Amino acid sequence: MGGSKFLQNEVKNMVLCIARYYVLLYICAKVVNTMYAENVKSQMRKGMLEYSIMLLLKEKPYYSSDIIEELEESNLIVVEGTLYPLLSRLKKEGMLDYEWQESAVGPPRKYYKLTESGREALALLDEYYSRLAESIAQIREKSNPL
Repeated sequence: MGGSKFLQNEVKNMVLCIARYYVLLYICAKVVNTMYAENVKSQMRKGMLEYSIMLLLKEKPYYSSDIIEELEESNLIVVEGTLYPLLSRLKKEGMLDYEWQESAVGPPRKYYKLTESGREALALLDEYYSRLAESIAQIREKSNPL
C-alpha cells in the first residue's frame, strides 16, 4: 500500500510538472509573439517617420521642437535623439535645408524646410503611400470579410 501511495504522488508530481511546462510554453509563446509584434511595429513606425516629417515640412518651415510636438499630437512619439539624426540625414541627402530665424526668447533657431528635391521626393512618396495603403486595405478586406 505504501508503494501505491508513493506512485500516486509521483504521478501527481509528473502531471504538475507537465502542466507547469505547458504553462511556461504558453507564456514563452506570448512573449515571443509580443516581441515580434513590437519589432514589426517599430520598423513600420521608423519607415513612416521620415515620410511624416516631410509631410509636415511641405507647407512651412518647422523648428525641431515643433516637429516633435506635431508628431506627438498625431500619436507618433519621437525623441530628440531620434529626430536630429534623421533631420541631418535628410539634409545630407538634399531633401531638407534649414534657415536661422530670430527667437523672441533666446538665441536664433534653426527651422527646417523641404528643398525642391525634397518636394519631388515627397510627391513620389505620396503616390507610393496611396498605392500601398490601397493594397493593404484590399488585403485586410479579404482577410476580414464581413
